Amino acid sequence: MKSKKVYLIGAGPGDPGLLTLKGKRCIEEANVIIYDHLVNKKLLEFAKDGAEIIYVGKVGGKHTKSQEEINLLLVTKAKEGKIVARLKGGDPFIFGRGGEEAFELVSHKIPFEVIPGITAATSVPAYAGIPLTHRDFNSSIALITGHEDPSKGGSKIEWKGLSTCIENLIFFMGAKNLTNIVKKLIENGRKPDTPIAVIRWGTTPLQETIVGRLNDITEKAKNVRPPAIIVVGGVVALREKLNWFEKKPLFGKRILITRPRGQTKSFVELLENEGAIIMQMPTIETVPPDSWDALD
Repeated sequence: MKSKKVYLIGAGPGDPGLLTLKGKRCIEEANVIIYDHLVNKKLLEFAKDGAEIIYVGKVGGKHTKSQEEINLLLVTKAKEGKIVARLKGGDPFIFGRGGEEAFELVSHKIPFEVIPGITAATSVPAYAGIPLTHRDFNSSIALITGHEDPSKGGSKIEWKGLSTCIENLIFFMGAKNLTNIVKKLIENGRKPDTPIAVIRWGTTPLQETIVGRLNDITEKAKNVRPPAIIVVGGVVALREKLNWFEKKPLFGKRILITRPRGQTKSFVELLENEGAIIMQMPTIETVPPDSWDALD
């Protein structure tokens, strides 16, 4: 049987509205959808009837499947003649291990496409009111992992250059390593009063933004858990005036809707656009009467 195509799709940072049109089209076409922990479950609603949906998420060091098992799963499903949509949080080629999965497909001569996604590096700070570039503050940015591969036998990050040569830094997966990140930056020349923000669950109604300076952020953000993006640099100060998402009238409010599901779509969209967290629990069901005689 001829192998079908695998789409490596960037599912965006969390807000389902940030999925690209091409990403949506590929999900709709797929026979198999393989998705990660940080993929918004609402994107699975685009799957066609009968599509096989497989969760391969990794949470807190606990893996549903290892990366090798995920690679094998992609190859196996494609060789079964199925179109595979591989959904990955953010962008698959930015700290998403999409390159490893693509290499595996190439080694088995399986056709694939990469559908770039909106990366958390830009979208999460934007939802927190932090522009990554501003002509009054910086001319450079850097994207850095906050969780290096432990098998490398030591850090490969050039802390001196990051601390003294690049104005704004964006760390992925750094929540658990925040103390060390701050320590390395200060030791290598970054001013202790440099603004820093830690943003958890960015672009969703659960978003939490903690702002401080290098010399006090460890204490302020001590209870923050993944997923989180860390932004270091003068642009963080702009949040005070540019914070827009967390000021939505229903931001973070949990609203229970008891209407029948078929009658809620437009209402749910309206509430979500204002920042609400929606929980649907239909308590009413509209059905035809056993007899229409009483109405005749």
